[in-house]
Amino acid sequence: MPDCFALDVSDRVAHLRLDRPDDLNTMVPAFWKELPEIVRDLDRSGSVRALVISSTGRHFSAGMDLSVFTGSSVLSSGGGSDEEGRRRSVVWMLVQHLQDSFSVFESARFPVLAAVQGGCIGGAVDMVTAADARYCTEDAFFCIQEINIGMTADVGTLQRLSKLIPEGIAREYAYTGDRMPAQRAIECGLVNRIYPDHAALLDGVLDIAGRIARHSPLAIWGTKEVLNYTRDHSVGDSLRYIAGWQSGMFQGGDMLEEFTAKSEGREPEFDDLPARPEVI
Repeated sequence: MPDCFALDVSDRVAHLRLDRPDDLNTMVPAFWKELPEIVRDLDRSGSVRALVISSTGRHFSAGMDLSVFTGSSVLSSGGGSDEEGRRRSVVWMLVQHLQDSFSVFESARFPVLAAVQGGCIGGAVDMVTAADARYCTEDAFFCIQEINIGMTADVGTLQRLSKLIPEGIAREYAYTGDRMPAQRAIECGLVNRIYPDHAALLDGVLDIAGRIARHSPLAIWGTKEVLNYTRDHSVGDSLRYIAGWQSGMFQGGDMLEEFTAKSEGREPEFDDLPARPEVI
């Protein structure tokens, strides 16, 4: 069983909860190992069609636990080398490992929805900005905490936030370290909806995930793939990309099932995605 998470899967919707409320769900070393493994396993199966990330306790997460750095034997040993360049390369590799732990949200074939209550601080902002969509409670706030402790955020916030909200607003909060309250978050587009409390938040986001899961998983995967590609490429390149995707993936079977189900007054039924092939 994971140390940092609880997982439930129902009706093809996975619900992954940060589960260390007494410690404000800080991101200890086990967190960075467990999260990408769980998400990759869900994606590998092909049976999950949406993932909700939520949390427990008063706050979503207080962010990075310093034990990730202070308790790392790899860092303290410099990877076993006395040469400074090689020792510094260990930090370079560690930061990329942390980044990859959240980038798995983007590479997963299903949408990832983040449900935030209370504080979403530091590394937690890195985490939720990698999700497909964000929702929060009225008492939620977001804080790019790194600037408040004398460092530059390095696990995804600075790369993703200005593609989610206006750049000037992203810069203001990145430079000041101020808290962005829920109302400001919805005004600038960081979150999609605000709910009155944690229970309503979970009910609402799980309902959205359920509606996503009722659609063709192949069409949802294609939609996510193209949206992510378009974010990072020109319109022309993105149009060519979707043309290539459609020429391979769109065979019409799921569309036929949609029309047939509508004519028969029932919910459509779609095959799961194939499991990701194992590397031999």
